[in-house]
Amino acid sequence: MNLAVRYYSRGGNTRKIAEAIAEAVGVEAKTVSEPLSGDVDVLFLGSAPYAFDVDEEVKKFIRGIDVSVGKVVNFSTSAAVKSTRKYVEKLLAEKKIPLAKEEFSCRGAFAMLHRGRPNESDQRAAADFARKILS
Repeated sequence: MNLAVRYYSRGGNTRKIAEAIAEAVGVEAKTVSEPLSGDVDVLFLGSAPYAFDVDEEVKKFIRGIDVSVGKVVNFSTSAAVKSTRKYVEKLLAEKKIPLAKEEFSCRGAFAMLHRGRPNESDQRAAADFARKILS
C-alpha cells in the first residue's frame, strides 16, 4: 500500500501531529510544498484553519495533485475551529478525490490558548488513529 503524509504548519502544531502519523505508518512527513511523486492509496493531509479557511499553500497542493489518490484522510490542529474538513472537502471534490469519513483533530496552541498542545497524548492519539485507518 502506497502511503503519504503531507501537512502545512505555521506554528509547528500540525507538524507534530503529521510526524506522529508518519512514524506510525512508516513514511516520512513532508510539507505540502513537496508534491506527491507517485500514485497514493492513502494520503494523510494535515492543516489548520486560518481566517476560517485553509492556507493558500494547502489549496495549491490539492489543486496541483496530478497522480491517483485512493483517498485522503484529513487531520488538523486548531485553537478554536474543530476541523478543517469542510474546507479540504470542497477542494478535493473539485479534483474528484475521495475524502475519508474518519478524521483526526486536536487542539493546537495559539497565543495564550491551549498552551502545550498538541501534547504527547495528542500525538499518541494521532498515531493510534492512523494505525486504525490502515487496519
